[in-house]
Amino acid sequence: MDVLRELEEFRRKDVPYSRVLGSMCTTPHPLAVKAHEMFVETNLGDPGIFRGTKELEEKVIEILGEFFGDPKVKGYVGSGGTESNIQAIRAFRNVKRVDRPNIVVPKSAHFSFDKLGDLLGVEVRKAELDDDFKVDPSSVESLIDDRTVGLVGIAGTTEFGQIDPIDELSKIALDYDIPLHVDAAFGGFVIPFLDIDVEFDFRLKGVRSLSVDPHKMGMATIPAGCIMFRGDEYFDALSVSTPYLTTERQYTLTGTRPGTGVASTYAVIKGLGFEWLRDVVRTCMDRTRILMEEMIDLGFEPVMEPVMNVVCFHCESADRLKSELYRRGWVVSTVREPEALRLVVMPHVDENVIAEFVSELRRVKRKVLKS
Repeated sequence: MDVLRELEEFRRKDVPYSRVLGSMCTTPHPLAVKAHEMFVETNLGDPGIFRGTKELEEKVIEILGEFFGDPKVKGYVGSGGTESNIQAIRAFRNVKRVDRPNIVVPKSAHFSFDKLGDLLGVEVRKAELDDDFKVDPSSVESLIDDRTVGLVGIAGTTEFGQIDPIDELSKIALDYDIPLHVDAAFGGFVIPFLDIDVEFDFRLKGVRSLSVDPHKMGMATIPAGCIMFRGDEYFDALSVSTPYLTTERQYTLTGTRPGTGVASTYAVIKGLGFEWLRDVVRTCMDRTRILMEEMIDLGFEPVMEPVMNVVCFHCESADRLKSELYRRGWVVSTVREPEALRLVVMPHVDENVIAEFVSELRRVKRKVLKS
């Protein structure tokens, strides 16, 4: 059909993942794609119709809840980290009804918190970072007042892949009786498989909600982002009446909601397992080290030793390098403070991609520094 050929033309204009080193998404696993196709017509916005899909979602949340320290969590599979962060803070705000509410987040928090501040009418207070780009707990504590409805910690920051001291934030949350949300959209499927001992999930009593995106390092299909709450109080605070649907109440942000993310997530965690995910992370970390060595040989200094498969390099011409690389078909990203080139080594970034990228960057560097 002509329309399919037309669609192919548009699709060919997309940058293939084999040239992308700046995104936290990746090519989904073939098993996830197959599961996605099986559930492509499902709509969890009306779960009484799609009863099997809803049951599957409950299994996914139970499995993930147990993995992150509490099999009794309540939650659902939505579109991704932005929706999850909105819902967490919306629940916190709804439970603690105060005039002019505020939340305290790290300066390194994802820009979705700026969005939700606008949407929810919540002031977003940003705590300072320490020399390792982790949030400073003393700065967090200094920003708390009687209108603070929630605290936020990041387990895998977007810019540096750093892990905030969630255990210390949990203690502060308990001391002040304020709920703590952990944004582990990226790190949730990385940190448990690293050779480090870091607590960041429901094993910490102050953590009341946690987000994780299977469509990132979990290699599920887009969209698949999970938001989970400890107990009923905060999840119930999201409830609205839905009298014309097959169920009486709805807890999600969106109405129409595909079951494809549920199915692809289940396919990965049940069909492939967490040990398979461990191997994925180990491979990405090995490749991160290879990339870092190549970048150092090119004269780039790492901003910090990478904690996970995100690595940044000091670069005074970062934006110019980024633009020239993009012109040549490569996608990277940059960091403002300090000015740096940011690279993410997702599963699609194999040794051949690294070699081709480094070769191109060598040429780009010569051109940019001469001009």
